[in-house]
Amino acid sequence: MSGKKNRYLSEAAVIAALYAALTYVSGAFGAAYLGVQFRISEALTIMPIFSTASIWGLVIGCVFGNIGSPFFVMDMVFGSLATLLAAILTRKLRQKKIKGFPVFSFLPPIILNAFFVGAEIAFLADGAFSVKLFIISALQVAAGEAAVLLLLGVPLYKAVKMLKLYSN
Repeated sequence: MSGKKNRYLSEAAVIAALYAALTYVSGAFGAAYLGVQFRISEALTIMPIFSTASIWGLVIGCVFGNIGSPFFVMDMVFGSLATLLAAILTRKLRQKKIKGFPVFSFLPPIILNAFFVGAEIAFLADGAFSVKLFIISALQVAAGEAAVLLLLGVPLYKAVKMLKLYSN
């Protein structure tokens, strides 16, 4: 196996392991599933700005992180789908910057998790879908996601840039 491929796989594996582990840490404090989520692991959703390997790392980490979800398989499927789509869009938007900062890359995880996870909660929490519950859930998920990205994702982004961990 080539060195480039080894690095790609290693990077994806490290991101996956970190995402899953940090999701479990958040879950231990009741902040990983349902309503207002504060998943520490979601700070890693900025990593596709730097590397395509992180896209698969995030998806695989989300699958394993959602093993602890009360919605289990549904969350493993739909939460991971939201993560995949958000990671791809984060990567695609990385060049769109305001004053040198990729603001738009931070939006897909907020918007897509709000929609997918909000819908999941609205469909599965009470057993009957409610538009009101969807809107409330989507707003709660968006608030938690935005807080994580602001408080942890921005400093992570700046640290990765400052340490020059990636050449792009």
